[in-house]
Amino acid sequence: MSGTHDSPSCSPTGWGREYKEATNTVLEARDSCRPPINHGGQERTPYWDALMEHLKTSPTPFHCPGHKQGKGIPAALLDFVGSSAFALDLTQVIGLDDLHQPTGPLKEAHELASRAYGADHSFFLVNGTSSGNQVMIMAVCDPGDTIIVPRNAHKSVTSALIFSGAIPVYVAPEYDYELGIDHTVTVESIEKALRDNPRAKAVLIVSPTYYGATADLRKLVSLIHDAGKIALVDEAWGPHLRFHPDLPPCATTAGADLVVNSTHKLLSGLTQSSMLHVIGDRVDLGRVESVFRLFMSTSPSCLLLASLDMARMQMATQGKELLSETIRISEEVRTRINRLPGLACFGKEIVGKPGVSGWDPTRITASAKKLGFTGYEVEKIFRDRYNVQFDLSDIFNVIALITIGDRAEDGEKLAAAFEQFAREANTVLHHKNILETKDRPLELPDWPPQRLSPREAFTSPYETVSLKDSVGRVCTEVVTPYPPGIPILCPGEEVTQWIVDYLLIEMNAGVHIQGPVDPQLGTLRVVR
Repeated sequence: MSGTHDSPSCSPTGWGREYKEATNTVLEARDSCRPPINHGGQERTPYWDALMEHLKTSPTPFHCPGHKQGKGIPAALLDFVGSSAFALDLTQVIGLDDLHQPTGPLKEAHELASRAYGADHSFFLVNGTSSGNQVMIMAVCDPGDTIIVPRNAHKSVTSALIFSGAIPVYVAPEYDYELGIDHTVTVESIEKALRDNPRAKAVLIVSPTYYGATADLRKLVSLIHDAGKIALVDEAWGPHLRFHPDLPPCATTAGADLVVNSTHKLLSGLTQSSMLHVIGDRVDLGRVESVFRLFMSTSPSCLLLASLDMARMQMATQGKELLSETIRISEEVRTRINRLPGLACFGKEIVGKPGVSGWDPTRITASAKKLGFTGYEVEKIFRDRYNVQFDLSDIFNVIALITIGDRAEDGEKLAAAFEQFAREANTVLHHKNILETKDRPLELPDWPPQRLSPREAFTSPYETVSLKDSVGRVCTEVVTPYPPGIPILCPGEEVTQWIVDYLLIEMNAGVHIQGPVDPQLGTLRVVR
């Protein structure tokens, strides 16, 4: 029988030796990363430990995944990644519990996470925070139910509205004309929405925003509960808030009923790993669990689940120390950027503006618009010229995420790149300066009027028209500049001329559009 690879190390004998070495490496890593036992049990990692015990027994796998713990992996990928990751890439076999009905180590890991975050129940998500938003809305809304939603919610909220059949009442977040970004919704705007929509079932709050602004969650949650409604919080950008006193209050502390946060975005969870938290008894836990099973993969990655277990342990036992250094690096970078002519990087001075009750100092949002550069241009220049990659660019800004994974030398490289950019901006670098081509100040258009529910529009017969001919028609698609993933058009909304003008400017500036069948936006699908 011929082997899968030509490499001798992938022969049965060679693989056995390599697998044993990989197993020993993983077990040594497990033992070396354990903190002292003085954190109220949070040093425990039950799911990670279950994986380690499975590796010790080394059963011959006749189960998924097909690469059989690395034996079927192409040689180049195996050589680059190494054996350990594939040894841990397991399915839910005996001893590794069941994400859809946990009774063993995964159940214990969920309980530890709920205690760490101050929740009553927590769930590990392997389909990202997008699935968490979908679970939250589906768990509390039936077809025809009204839900109050910030218009700058992530596109996963739009998909949840389509799935659930819920009808959104959009509330405009506070727009910052100086910075060119949306902040959060205010207590006053939600109070008005509740007064105007007494039959609303729930309210969704986005906090923090991609740019780091946080809502007045305590007042908002109290207001929502006093109205007899359910408070949902998309806290994708705040998985770290719970673990440092200098950060804004987190949504679980504020008493929200359902909270989702992205462990992978700013902590050490692997990509796609997030958490959903349930607080109190206003939400039917059984319904949450049932909807959770609808949206979670039946083949969850044990490696992702283990990373969530370890990330929780790390933050519960070392979070304050790690985040103190993260904040220090961020503040140093921000100070150096603000010394540069034509550049700006806002900080805590924005707290107190409408829609900014608090602010996450680990976020670096920098703008070169005074030099005539769009954020898209800055991102490309930094990637091509200085070998620095940002997390987001928009028409005005770039965002750099400073996290627990950064070190002082990383902050130094980022600050030095901005300093080099400032030196070269008016001499070496060339750009179109589209920021000066608009008759009126360049800003986000008014949110379009809603004519149908997202589900009605999405499932309606459609026709395809040119973008310019779509004005006045009802959109059936989601049109989203990505990142940050906030739709400019949602199904059921009327296309306005201002929307079309803005999209053309964004496209000319180089934005990446997600959602429509035609990503170049030459055409758009509208209700027939």
